[in-house]
Amino acid sequence: MDVQHNQTIASEFILLGLTDSPELRTPLFVLFLALYVLAVTGNILTAAAIQSDAQLSQTPMYFFLTCLSLVDVGLTSAIVPTMLLSLLGGQGETGFISYSGCLTQLYFFVALANTDSYLLAAMAVDRYVAICNPLQYTKVMNHRLCLLLLAGSCSISHLHSLLQTMLISRLTFAASANRVPHFFCDIQPLLKLSCSDTSINELVGMTEALAVVITPFMCVVISYVRILATVLKVSSAQGKCKAFSTCGSHLTVVTLFYGSVIWVYFRPLSSYTAVKDRVAAVMYTILTPMLNPFIYSLRNADLQGALRKIVRKLCSVVLSLTLAAPTGNVA
Repeated sequence: MDVQHNQTIASEFILLGLTDSPELRTPLFVLFLALYVLAVTGNILTAAAIQSDAQLSQTPMYFFLTCLSLVDVGLTSAIVPTMLLSLLGGQGETGFISYSGCLTQLYFFVALANTDSYLLAAMAVDRYVAICNPLQYTKVMNHRLCLLLLAGSCSISHLHSLLQTMLISRLTFAASANRVPHFFCDIQPLLKLSCSDTSINELVGMTEALAVVITPFMCVVISYVRILATVLKVSSAQGKCKAFSTCGSHLTVVTLFYGSVIWVYFRPLSSYTAVKDRVAAVMYTILTPMLNPFIYSLRNADLQGALRKIVRKLCSVVLSLTLAAPTGNVA
């Protein structure tokens, strides 16, 4: 059979979304719309609260948390609107995405997800220096180093994303088989869908992509091993509790994020399963960004105080605008 002749190249894809059951679409739409609003609102409030407090905004940990919050807003916004559209109507009716739109979504998803990963690593290094070398903390974690870590995180992530997107763009997708079994354009389902040779993509995925993701993960692991070794040497129980409390929230986020990412991407393509991978993808694209503001502020009195101040300011602005609104002319 002449593949090139009989298979027209796809100009668009159909995202099949989260479920095939029509009765689940409305409840899932309401659920993920609520999670999306929570994620965006929570992360924007966190970033605004930190920036409104001069002391917090100058602290490296909160500098990285601000960056993480803004990246999370971008990550969820690159994924969730498309998912909500696919849930809004019947399967295949509203899940259309153009070929260029699919590649654009893929690029921003990979870039922002990897930036998240490197920022988590930078935060782990920050905690390592703060706990293991507190006397040198202000000297080591200076503003210049923080900016360099941020620039490196963004540069590596976007270059990696560009490479992955270019490799996907060279593949052929048949118009007769353009149904993506996912709620967004991701690497694995697109590779499974392609009717051309994907061996180069798989090779790069298990070498370059592995190095890009494992590097920040190893930074996190090494940092926390050193932190644990240092904390165990502390004689007072109060000191141990304080150190673990400082790292507990960050470690929770790291576990959720890397656990789901490793499950999805570091397995052979032959073992790809759409249903299980969609569930794992929900974890690192929606749930983790939504939980971040709550996890980081749960035991953080400084951040809680800054959030209360920013919420009070917003409430006072809304109240003043409401009181200043015209009530209409009395006849």
